[in-house]
Amino acid sequence: MFSWLRKPATDTQITHGQRLWLYILSGIIMILLLAPTLIVIPMSFSDSQYLEFPPKVWSLRWYEHYFSSPDWMQATWTSLKAAFLTMLVATPIGVLAAYGLHTSRNRFVREIFVLLITPMMVPLVLVAIGVFYAYVKLDILYSLLGLVLAHTVLALPLVVIVIGSALKSYDMSQEDAARSLGAPRWKAFVTITLPQIRFAVVTGALLAFLTSFDEVVVAMFISGGDNPTLTRNMFNALRDQIDPTIASISTLMICVTTFLMVLVQAFGQQKRPRG
Repeated sequence: MFSWLRKPATDTQITHGQRLWLYILSGIIMILLLAPTLIVIPMSFSDSQYLEFPPKVWSLRWYEHYFSSPDWMQATWTSLKAAFLTMLVATPIGVLAAYGLHTSRNRFVREIFVLLITPMMVPLVLVAIGVFYAYVKLDILYSLLGLVLAHTVLALPLVVIVIGSALKSYDMSQEDAARSLGAPRWKAFVTITLPQIRFAVVTGALLAFLTSFDEVVVAMFISGGDNPTLTRNMFNALRDQIDPTIASISTLMICVTTFLMVLVQAFGQQKRPRG
């Protein structure tokens, strides 16, 4: 029954039994990560006026309230527009930046890379404060343009890291061969390199979309008026009143995020050769 514990877990002689503690620890971490989700989803189907777990009466009341509320729909539409536009802006810039860093022979490549991923290292509240004061001067506070620009800055490091990792495992001699036959660099990249790293590009685009769609700290400072984001309204609703609509929105966001992740993984499986 437990013979699998004696089987090697890797190419070395480390067995599954020797790694049993790691499996148990990973299982505990996964349970702790999933527990909030397993609580929020049932709460979204409660008929109670307050957040209740487990629900005493099951109902779609709060889903109906969400879809029939003009304020929630406006915030959802703003978040979707901002996330989509952020994806369209951050993905090509991130791809070009990663490609440039990978092929450059400049001695300051490492410093430029660190500069590009700085938004990941700086606390978001500091980024939000800086962006807020800059937008006041530029008169783009509470605008969709300002929201997209700020979210692009936050999403760009993820795109650069994902594309950079893909390029490290890519054989650049294929592109060099195309260029030696007369193809300009841009054409060699578009026809040879880009198709082979498309899975990383799609992954980077998805991460850019989700970064914008789920972001709340910066949105609290720079979104509002006619362009409030969904996460900003959720935070305000949770702060000002215990609105169970938040649970239904959270459940929908979990479903959308999970669907997109599964879609990308399916795309990756189709990309891998069979055999």
